[in-house]
Parts: sequence; structure tokens; C-alpha cells
Amino acid sequence: MQKISVLLSLAWVCFLFYAGIALFTSGFLLTRLELTNHSSCQEPPGPGSLPWGSRQEPGACWMAPRFSRVVLVLIDALRFDFTQPQHSHASGEPPVLLPFLGKLGTLQRILEIQPHHARLYQSKADPPTTTMQRLKALTTGSLPTFVDAGSNFASYAIVEDNLIKQFTSTGRRVVFMGDDTWKDLFPGAFSQAFFFPSFNVRDLHTVDNGILEHLYPTMDSGEWDVLIAHFLGVDHCGHKHGPYHPEMAKKLSQMDQVIQRLVERLENDTLLVVIGDHGMTMSGDHGGDSELEISAALFLYSPTALFPSTPPEVSRFLHTYSAAAQDLQVKELHRLQNLFSKASADYQRLLQSPQGAEAALQTVITELQQFLRGVRAMCIESWARFSLVHMAGGTALLAAACFLCLLASQWATSPGFNFCPLFLIPMAWGLAGAVACAGFLTAAGLKLDPVVLGAVAAVGTLLPLLWKGWAGWESNRPLAALLPMPGPVLFLLIIRFAAFFSDSFVVAEARATPFLLGSLILLLVAQLHWEGKLLSPKLLTIPRLGFLAPPDSPRHNGVHALGLGVGLLLCIRLAGLFHRCPEETPACCSSPWLSPLASMVGSRTKNLWYGACVGALIALLAAVRLWLHHYSNLKSPEPPVLFIRWGLPLMVLGTAAYWALASGADEAPPRLRALVAGASVVLPRAVAGLAASGLVLLLWRPVTVLVKAAMGAPRTRTVLTPFSGPPTSQADLDYVVPQIYRHMQEEFRDRLERTKSQGPLTVAAYQLGSVYSAAMVTALTLLAFPLLLLHAERISLVFLLLFLQSFLLLHLLAAGIPITTPGPFTVPWQAVSAWALMATQTFYSTGHQPVFPAIHWHAAFVGFPEGHGSSTWLPALLVGANTFASHLLFAVGCPLLLLWPFLCDSQGPRKRQHPPGDEAEARVMHEEEEEPLMEMRLRDAPHHFNAALLQLSLKYLFVLGIQILACALAACILRRHLMVWKVFAPKFIFEAVGFIVSSVGLFLGIALVMRVDGAVSSWFRRLVLAQQR
Repeated sequence: MQKISVLLSLAWVCFLFYAGIALFTSGFLLTRLELTNHSSCQEPPGPGSLPWGSRQEPGACWMAPRFSRVVLVLIDALRFDFTQPQHSHASGEPPVLLPFLGKLGTLQRILEIQPHHARLYQSKADPPTTTMQRLKALTTGSLPTFVDAGSNFASYAIVEDNLIKQFTSTGRRVVFMGDDTWKDLFPGAFSQAFFFPSFNVRDLHTVDNGILEHLYPTMDSGEWDVLIAHFLGVDHCGHKHGPYHPEMAKKLSQMDQVIQRLVERLENDTLLVVIGDHGMTMSGDHGGDSELEISAALFLYSPTALFPSTPPEVSRFLHTYSAAAQDLQVKELHRLQNLFSKASADYQRLLQSPQGAEAALQTVITELQQFLRGVRAMCIESWARFSLVHMAGGTALLAAACFLCLLASQWATSPGFNFCPLFLIPMAWGLAGAVACAGFLTAAGLKLDPVVLGAVAAVGTLLPLLWKGWAGWESNRPLAALLPMPGPVLFLLIIRFAAFFSDSFVVAEARATPFLLGSLILLLVAQLHWEGKLLSPKLLTIPRLGFLAPPDSPRHNGVHALGLGVGLLLCIRLAGLFHRCPEETPACCSSPWLSPLASMVGSRTKNLWYGACVGALIALLAAVRLWLHHYSNLKSPEPPVLFIRWGLPLMVLGTAAYWALASGADEAPPRLRALVAGASVVLPRAVAGLAASGLVLLLWRPVTVLVKAAMGAPRTRTVLTPFSGPPTSQADLDYVVPQIYRHMQEEFRDRLERTKSQGPLTVAAYQLGSVYSAAMVTALTLLAFPLLLLHAERISLVFLLLFLQSFLLLHLLAAGIPITTPGPFTVPWQAVSAWALMATQTFYSTGHQPVFPAIHWHAAFVGFPEGHGSSTWLPALLVGANTFASHLLFAVGCPLLLLWPFLCDSQGPRKRQHPPGDEAEARVMHEEEEEPLMEMRLRDAPHHFNAALLQLSLKYLFVLGIQILACALAACILRRHLMVWKVFAPKFIFEAVGFIVSSVGLFLGIALVMRVDGAVSSWFRRLVLAQQR
């Protein structure tokens, strides 16, 4: 029952944080109102006379069409400087040889030969610069909102007025070919369509070749009025190789040939539009608002001369939207309406009296430009209007949840602590509050908001516990007792909390986190030395630590701790070599080791790196197996052990084979490409399937101990013999197991003295002392391999450093954690803070940044090179697993902070004392040395064991909760900051998702430990009953 209570308490605390995050998000990330009104071409844009060239016939459009046909070529991620020729910065200098310059020579040639027939503009794209949001902006003329960036996985039909709707309503035949995103945005709108899967960023040619197969025959057929071709090769080349790769030059040259052939086929009444929806960064990504991301090209050409455009129609939309949404600023709205009225009046006077037309026209243009800029600024400010009530409520709920974690972590180890009231009574209060709120909203005729109901339920659960903490607080107790953590750890948390309010720190967090982690490690080493809590000298004699110093040499304590600290700092420094620079630091150079091997040009260098990556895989496998072998956890015939022996090598082999195919797929012979493509699908799925199978086996049979039965006195390590009667309850079993363990050791030694040749049946169990840690390490290894498969090949070196760094940190932390028997057990705040910092450091070392352009979209196609069809949850899951792999691994492995000190408490074998002169018995006793209890000591007090797991979880959630609370406060207070949407909002989103992933991983890790504990209890129960028979 205690195990279930701990899991329910942990789930309830996580729910409190989730409710706070959801409530804050509902007030911070708002979407704008989408109008369903549709205009008609018969309606003039404003009062007064129609402009020049308009038709007066009934039913005719207010403006006569200048062209009969339009060819729209959308080259995804066509940055403006991609259209520029090769040039030099100064006369006499050699030209700047960049792969993307001078490849679109057709545009420059047309601009020089036919200047009145062509125009080239630099288009500024409104962020977020993701494809779906840019398509909505291009076709509707509206502004995308920040939260729309999350819809790039799942595009929905546009309900606003748009160009495609206008074309089809006037009977135009619209033909589309290219990116299948258009199919979701405009379902059934095209007279003919050729859609191709768009999300596989590693595929440079499928979409483009498919378009070219249909483009020219469709043009020659003449069965179209609007022809749209959306090419993706340039965008995918940027994602895969970057703009400076030679492959980019080939793609742009291909686009140049397409434009040239289209120009040759154009008729006099046809307009050619070549446009980019957004740009790309120097690394080839997009989604943010940097200058390179918002800079796109716009090229217009027609065999006949172009004409100046008429003033745009915005005033009607502004009037309709203000009436429907009622969230625009009234004073600014009136000012803009007056400005538009004045510009319209000046325009009408210009039509009636053309004298002095040039100056008057310039005045009208200036007024209209001011009007458009004002409307854009007002709409952006309105669509970023926040709900301060929801934001304040979410922040308060997060703060209360953090405070509750702090209080409950102290209650968990107090004498007489009961788990059930921790969640039963608060859950009842929360449910009652949610029902009351729902009833009130229903009676008032208001809409039931699930976020608000969840927040009310969370507040209802918090009230009784906060009241308990307030009532139990003695007035004479110092305030410092609320913060039981040491001063240095508190100082570190305060620094991190305050630093999230600085955009400079958020940008430079990848460099600041290793510094903070290194400082904490040095502090731990110094504190261990000052307090005399270093590892026992006898531990230094164990070969697995590599120290053979004599046990009576105390100076090696400091050397050992210093060695662990130096090793940790070295690992942190090496992991920092794998870094990705944020776009706000142009002077920084990202590590070239983050790119996949397929982007490398030299085959010799590629082969060397491939060998290093495979070597890292083998080293990781060997380290795990050696560790398990050292603790004798590989001697068991259980299915998980057999899987570790044979399944893990197969996973390594499959991963290495997949990397070989992925890095050389473009170089494969044509007759083998089908085989390579098939293997690229099968191998990742096989590795993931093997990992899932291993986890299922581990959950089924988590106890990896070897049991032997033999006649006579077996020469084994731990001996179990019959016990008087089976336990009558689970509690009796939990308390009696350690006594069984000790009693059978003594019983075996007594039998050695009585038995000479043959004795009764005895049972030997090998290495119960590491049963919990063995299951945790096995689970982490099985999780690491499929997560590693989602990253670039060279990240395997980071994963190897991650395991080594975790091993060193656990040993260093275990040196300072006192072991009290029979309890209570506790993990100090230093260990929890260091573990959380290491998770953040690994996030950056695997090439991630808390911004959308840095997301590794290629992870969605590992094992699915052809895409996912209409499924959106699976690619989102794969990309999320790639992004938050470090959060998941460290959260699942968090219970090791509690288990490792007991694992390191072996202190060598303990020998029995024997009378002097009895050499024969001494030899027997030397062979039959007592095995240390290690992790079995946790079972001396099951209540304290469960309380320690709960306390560790609450401490870890508190450290993570402080980070998400700081991000929420920073986004709330600095919501009008210049960098709110570029820095603070993405940071909050990444921290929120990271917290959710970490809390789920922590829950799974605690559940795994409890599953092992239950299996150990069942194993002992079966053993006792079997020996009685």
C-alpha cells in the first residue's frame, strides 16, 4: 500500500505543476480571432470613384485584371542573398566565393536586359518563419501568431478569406504541385493537384523531381489559369547540409534552369512570380526572427511591361475585425481610420484633377504606408495581448507547488509520517472545488474551461496542505528552517532563478551551466575534505575503482575525491566541445561535430569518424556489461540477463549498420539503392523493437540474481536455509527479509562446523546487494540506444561521456551521503542540484538550444524515410524524444542517487573471527566470507525506503519547478520586452515541456524501483515456502 501511496502522491504533485503551466500558458500564448468573412471582387475597396482601368458593367470586378494567367513558383527558404551575383567587397579584391552566390543567373540577366519587365524585391517575412505559418500569411495577408508555430506538424484548413478562395470563386482553374501542406490548408480547392510528402528534410529531390515531371506538360496543355509549384529542395538542403555546402549550389542551379525554362514558355498575358516564404540561418534552420530568417526573395516577370500596384485593401478588414474581436485600442483605431480617410480623399482628388500628379501621388503613397505600418503594429500588439489573471494565477500555482514540494520533502522523513493523508484528503478537496466551480459556471451560463477547472482543482488540493504547514509551524522557529538546504546550494538556486530574467544569460546558458556544475563539483570535493566524509580507505582497495593503496593510508581519501572531481571536470570540458551557438552570438562558431556524417565531403575523414562512433558504442556496451559482471548480475539465467548478453550486442550492431547506410546512402550504387532504402527502414525499427522487448523482460523479471541448490555445504557467497514459517502479511515480509538474509549466513557457518562430507539441501543467491541498481542501469542502457539513434552519429561520443560523467558524479556524491541504519534515508540537496544541472548541461552538449530553429527535425524520419502519412503524433514523439533525451535519461536515473551510496558501502568482505591456531577452519572461513548487504540494507526499514524515494522525487521536482517558475515570472514581467518572443517565450516553452518529460521519467524511474522491490519480496516468499517443503 505504501508503494501505491508514494506513486499517487508523486502523480498528484506533478498534476499541480501541470495545472500551473497550463493556466499560465492560456494567458501567455494567445491566438488571434480568424474571421470567416469573404470579400467579393464586385465590391470596391472604399467609397468614391473607381480607379483607372476599372469596369463599370454590372457584376464586373472593380479592378480590371492586368494578366490572364499567373505562374507562382514558391522556392521554400529562398533567402534574398541567394539571388545575388558573385561580388567583391572592394575593387581589386577577388570575388567572395560562396556556394549560393551567382547560381540564379537568369534573374540577374532578365533584370539587366528587360528592366521594365522584371522586378526583384527583398521580402520581409513575419515570424514565426515556419512553412505553414508563412503560407497562411502569403495567401491571406494576415500575421501569424507565435503559438501557430506549434501547428507546423498539423496544418488545418484556412477559414479566412484567401487568394485560393478568390481564384476559385471567380472560376479560375488553380493547379498545384509540390508540398502536401497545401492539401491540408486548402482541401478540395484545386482543379488538379500533385502532392508530395514534405516533412522528410533529408530528401532533397523527391518533391522537386515530382514537380518537374508535371510542370512543363501542364503548362503546355493550357488547362490552367493559376499554376502553383512549391519546391522544397533548397529548404531541405539547408536543413541537411547548410547554405555553405556544395549541394546548395547544385540545388540553386537546378532552380535557375527551372526559371529559365518557364520564362521561355510564358505568354504575353502571363505573370511569373518567384518567391521565397522565408530565409534560413547560417546553419540552414528557420523558425525565428533573425535577419537571415525573415529575409526572402520576391521576383516578378512578364513578357509585357509591369505596372505599379494599386493601394491595398486593409481598412475594411480593420473595421470588420475590430467589430468582431473588440480588442483593438480605440484611440489608435480612430487615428488610423482618420489617416485612411484622408489618404482616400487625397486619392479621389488626384483622380479628378491629375495636375501635379507626381507630388500628390507621393503624398498618397506616404499616407498609405503610414496607415499600413500603424495597422500592422496595432494588430501585433493586440494579438500579443495577455490575460494577466491567468498568468498571475498560473505563476502563483507554480510557486505554491514548489513550496509544497519543500514542505513535503521535510515531512516525508519525519517520525510517524503517514502517506495516505498526503493525497487522499487533498484530492477530495480538489475534486469538490472542481465540481463547485463547474456548477457555478453552468448556472451562470459561462463556458466550461478545462484549464480553469484543473487550476481550481489544483488550488483545492493545495489549501489543506498549506493550512497544515501553517498550523504546524511554531512561532519561535526560525525562518531558515523553511529552507533546509545548505547555503551554497541555496545560493546556486538563487543565482539560477535570477539569471532567467536576463536574456543574455538565457542566450549564454550553454556556457554558464558547465561553469555552475563545475563550481558545485569543486565545492563538493572541498566540503568532503573539510567534513571528513570521504570514501572509506578500504574502498580504495577494490580493483574496480583502480586504486590499490593500502587501507591504512588516509591521505589517499583526498586523492580519491580529487581524482573523481578532476575526472568530472574533464568530462564536462570534453562534452562542451559539442556545442551549438545561438544565432544571437554571430562571433561564436558551432561545433562541426554536430552534423551527420552524410554531410562530410572527404571519405577518409568520414570513415575515421565512423570508426570513432562505432568505438563509442562498443565502449558503452562494454562498460555496462563489465559493471554488471563485477556485481555478478550477469550470472543469472533470467530472461533480462540473457537479453543483456545477446540483445544489447544486436542493438549495437543494428545501430552501427544504420549509421553506415545513412552516411553513405548518396554514394550507393543504383542497383543497391532499393536495398539500402529498405535497410534504412528496418534497422532503426529493429533497434527500437529490441529495446522495447528488453524493457518488457526487465519489468517481467527484474530480479537478476543467481540461485543454486546443492547437497552439502555449498561454497557460495550468500546462503539461505529454511526459516520457521512463512510471513503472514506483506509488512511482515518486508521486515523479515533482512533477518532472513543475516540469519541464513550465520546458519550456514554453523553447519560448516557440523558437516564433514554431505549436508542438507541449501540455496545460494548471488548478489542481491545490487539488485536495484542493476535494474536501473539496464533500463537506462535500453533507453539510451534508441534515443542515440535519433541523434547524429557523433553524438554517441557525448552519450559515452554522459554515462562516464554520471558514474563519476554518483561516486563523488555517494562519498558525502551518510548511511544510517535502520533509517531514515535521505539524499542531500547537493546531489539533487548537481544531477539536475547535469541534465541541462547534456541538453546543450547534444546540440540543442531552447529555440525553434534549433530543433532536430530529421529525427522524425529515423526509420520512416517516406514520412508518416497523416499521422502527426509519431513524428512529434520522435522529435520530442530527440530534443528532451537528456531530461528523460536523468529523470529515470534519479533513484540512483539514493541507491548508489549503499552500493558503494560494500567496503570489501567482512571476515569472521576464529580462534588462534585453528588453521583449517580459518581457511574455510576465508573462502566463505560474508557478503556485504549493500542495497539490501534499504529493506531493513521499508517505510523509510519508501519515504526516501518520495523525498528524493519531491526534491528533484522542486529544483525543476524553480526553473519553470523563474521562466514563467520572467515571461510575465518582461512580456513587453524586445526579446520576449525571441528568448523568453521559447525558453518558457522548452522548460515547460522539459519539466513534463522529466516528471514522467521520474515517475517511471520510481515505479521501476518499486517493481524491483516487489519482485524481491515475491522472490523471498517463494524461496521460504519452497524450503519449507
